[in-house]
Amino acid sequence: MGASKKDVLPELTRLILGSAIAVHRELGPGLLEGSYRTCLLQQLASDGLSARHEVPIPITYKGVTTDFAYRADVIVEDRVLLELKAVEALLPVHEAQVLSYLKHSGLRVGLLMNFNSPRLMTGVRRFVR
Repeated sequence: MGASKKDVLPELTRLILGSAIAVHRELGPGLLEGSYRTCLLQQLASDGLSARHEVPIPITYKGVTTDFAYRADVIVEDRVLLELKAVEALLPVHEAQVLSYLKHSGLRVGLLMNFNSPRLMTGVRRFVR
């Protein structure tokens, strides 16, 4: 029997969430998404995790690939996709975006994080395909 969705990369996602919480504790809600991304990238590096930002996600339709149609906010350790938001509330369209990015990137795990939440963990959703 295969691993449950909860069991996919639990240690790595825990480390990523620790980095994100550190950033949120320092900055608090109310800033623009780009500010959180910049600081999160710095924190992830300090925590020993490799991360790339604005990573192109190609989309193939009927054999034609568009290489730069979309960009993932951050990909950590080439294994976990992060979609960062600084919005009043997460919406179903944000969740659909993460699921689409996972599908087209070939990654299995994604975290949707809303840094505009008073407590970061209330604004985090984890996805596994």
